[in-house]
Amino acid sequence: MSFVDGKNPNNVMGGLKATINNPKVSEEAKESARERLNEMAESGLGRKEATPDLNDNHVVGGYKATLHNDRVSDEAKAYAREMIDVAGVSEDSQSRSYTTEGDEHENHVLGGYKGTLKNPNVSESAKEHAREVLDEHDAL
Repeated sequence: MSFVDGKNPNNVMGGLKATINNPKVSEEAKESARERLNEMAESGLGRKEATPDLNDNHVVGGYKATLHNDRVSDEAKAYAREMIDVAGVSEDSQSRSYTTEGDEHENHVLGGYKGTLKNPNVSESAKEHAREVLDEHDAL
């Protein structure tokens, strides 16, 4: 990302937008902010230069939420699908949920079963099922 005068252009653009929408700011200052915002957009600085951190679960979660939001355009959903694919996240056909490739998901599931064994609020039949699953994976 290019920094202007040591400042993050996304933050500068956010400040300009706040200036434009602030009722206590003069029309002259608002016009100046509009001009500077347009100059930044024309020069390619700002939001479209930002690359999402696809290793951040929150970012990927946001893209997943986009897919299920009825108020989001088809174009935005297509972009979200593309970002999810780039992040190496695949759709699990049974649960329609998304899991990361690799052993991370399985480790979380097995950890949940281990927690079941130690939870005093869980029935004995649930604990037995957890033992069976953990025995199958030699995870006890």
